[in-house]
Amino acid sequence: MGVILLLGCVLAIFGGQVERPRFTRGADGSPERVMVRSAAGEEVAATDRVNKFLNLQNLAQLAKDTSFVAIMAVGMTFVIVAGQIDLSVGSIYALASVMAALVFHRYGPDGPVAGATALGTGLGIAVCLGTGLAVGALNGAMITLLRVHPFIITLGTMAVFRGVAFVVTAGQSIGAFPEPLRRVIGWQTAGGLSLFPPAMMILVALLGGIHLSRLAAGRAVYAVGGNELAARFSGIRVPRVKLGVFIVSGLAAGIAALLSLGYYGSASSGDGQGYELNVIAAAVVGGASLQGGRGSALGALLGALVIQMIDSGIVILGIDQNYSRIIIGSVVIVAVLLDQVGAWLSGKRLAAGM
Repeated sequence: MGVILLLGCVLAIFGGQVERPRFTRGADGSPERVMVRSAAGEEVAATDRVNKFLNLQNLAQLAKDTSFVAIMAVGMTFVIVAGQIDLSVGSIYALASVMAALVFHRYGPDGPVAGATALGTGLGIAVCLGTGLAVGALNGAMITLLRVHPFIITLGTMAVFRGVAFVVTAGQSIGAFPEPLRRVIGWQTAGGLSLFPPAMMILVALLGGIHLSRLAAGRAVYAVGGNELAARFSGIRVPRVKLGVFIVSGLAAGIAALLSLGYYGSASSGDGQGYELNVIAAAVVGGASLQGGRGSALGALLGALVIQMIDSGIVILGIDQNYSRIIIGSVVIVAVLLDQVGAWLSGKRLAAGM
C-alpha cells in the first residue's frame, strides 16, 4: 500500500495538468459534451483543468485498466501459492475471447441469428467462461498425470492455445456483438466513467480471498505450496489441489476475457500478448512467493494496481513507452530478490531460535 501511495504522490506532483472535456448525461442516457458561450458569444465545449493523475476520469480509467490483469493475477496467485507457474494465461485469455466472439458475432446485428440476442449473449458468456475453465483443467491434468514441470507444460500450451485462436479466426478481428453485452459491461456514467470491470475485479478478489483464507480448500493450497511432501503425508490430495489451482487460473482468464469483449466490442488472436509478464509480476509484487506457500488475493489486486500505475505513469510523465517492459521486468526481479532475502532472514531467525 505504501508503494501505491508513493507512486501516486510522484505522479500527482510531477505529472502536471491537462484540459479535460466536461460531460453530462443526455436524454437517451448517453454522455454528451457540455457547451458554454465564450466571451465572443460563440458556443464552445466546456473544459476543466485538472491534475493529469489525480482526476476522476484518470483514476476510473486506471481502475478499469487494472481490472483485466488483476482478475487474472488473483487466479495466478492460487497457482503460485501452490508452488506452480502458469505461462499460458495470456493465450487462455485470447482463446476464450475469440471462441466467445465467434458466438457473439453469430447472434450480433450482422450475424445469421441476429434476432436471438438474449440466447446469444448467454451462450457466448458460457462459451467464454467454459473455454477458460476447460483449458485451465487441461493444463492441470497434463501437469498432474504426466508429472511434468508446469513451466514446460504451460510454455507449450501458451503456443498451442494462441495458435488455435489464430486458426479459428484466420488472424482476423471479430466484432459486431449483441447490444445487451456491451450495454451492461461497457456502461458508463455521465462523466464517461466505466465502473463494471472494477466492480468485477473487487468481487473476484473478495471471493478469491475468502477461498484462500477462510476455506479448508484454500488452506490446502498453502499446505501444498509450503511443503508438498508434508501435505501428502497429512492426507491432502495434492494432484487434486494442483488441478484445482489451474482451473481457477483458467476461469479467471475467462472472466477477464469476457469483460474485455463487453468493453472493447471485439476480439482477435493477438489479444493478451505479454499479459503473462504483467500477471505474474502483479502476483509477485503483491506478495506471492515463487517458492510457494505465500500470497493473497488482495495482494494480487494491489500488485496489479502497482504495475498499471507504472505503465500509466510512463505516459503521464512523458517517458518513452519502450521502457515500460524494462521497468516492469526490473520490478519483478526486485520483488523476487526481496522475497529471497526475506526467506533467508526467516531461516536465520528460525535457526537462531532452535
